[in-house]
Amino acid sequence: MTALVNEAARLVSNEQVGPRLYLMVLESPQVAATIAPGQFVHMKIPDAESHVLRRPFSVYARSVQAGTIEVLYQVVGSLTRRMPDLRPGSTVETIGPVGNTWSAPRLFDSGEASCALLVGGGVGAAPLYLLAERLAQAGREFDVVLGAQTRDALVARKRYEQLLGRNPICATDDGSYGHAGFCTGPVQERLEQGSLETASPYDYVAVCGPEPLMIIVAGMAVRADVRCEVSMEKRMACGIGACLSCVVETTAGKRRSCVDGPVFDASEVVW
Repeated sequence: MTALVNEAARLVSNEQVGPRLYLMVLESPQVAATIAPGQFVHMKIPDAESHVLRRPFSVYARSVQAGTIEVLYQVVGSLTRRMPDLRPGSTVETIGPVGNTWSAPRLFDSGEASCALLVGGGVGAAPLYLLAERLAQAGREFDVVLGAQTRDALVARKRYEQLLGRNPICATDDGSYGHAGFCTGPVQERLEQGSLETASPYDYVAVCGPEPLMIIVAGMAVRADVRCEVSMEKRMACGIGACLSCVVETTAGKRRSCVDGPVFDASEVVW
C-alpha cells in the first residue's frame, strides 16, 4: 500500500457544475502521483472550526503532469455548505491516498476478467472514473452506466463520453435524459444482453452510489454469477483505522472502510 502523505493542497478552482454539485481542483502533487483507482483523500476544510475531524472525499480525476487532483462533491450538510465559499489560493490540508483499490486491473491482467460493467449513481460516478481511465488505457472492454435524478445532475457524463468515445449508458429519475427511471433497469438489461460492442458476458461489476443502488446491483450480479465490488462511502473520523467509526459488517466480521476498504467484494458485505 502507498504511504500516506500529509499535504497542504492549494485550491486551484472550485466551481458549481450541477444542482448542489461542485468540482474542486487541488494542487496536490504527491497525491496526484500516487493515487490509485478507488482511493480517496481525507480533507480538513479551512475556516470550519466546528468540524474538527477530517472528512473523506473520493478522487474523481488527477493530472500527474499538473500535480492536481479533482474532487466532485455534493452539498448535503453543514460542512459541505461551507465548501463552495472556498476561494482559489486557499489551503486545504489533505491526507492521502487512503484505502484500497478496485481489483479490476489486476483481474484483467491475470486473465480472471475480460469484460467489465461500471455502475455509478449520482456522485458515485466519481470514484469509478480513474478505474475507467485505467481500463481504457489498457484497451480493456467495459461499459459504463450512470444514473442521476436529472439531466443536469449527470455532471460526469461528458468526461466519460470523451474517455469512451461514445455516450455512456445513462438513466435519469425524471426521464430528462436517457432511460427514464433508475439506472438499475439498464444494468439488468446489460447483464442479460452482454457488452454493447461484442455482446460478451460481463465477468466483473463495479458499483458506487447510494446504498440501495449498490444492494440491488449486487443482487443482480449474484443472480448473473458475476463478481461484483462496491465502494462503501462511510462517515469517517480518523481515516487510519484507529477509531472504528466507519465499520462495515461483512461475513468475515467487522471491517474498517478507511483501511480495509472502501472497496469490498459485494458478496462479503452484510447489508
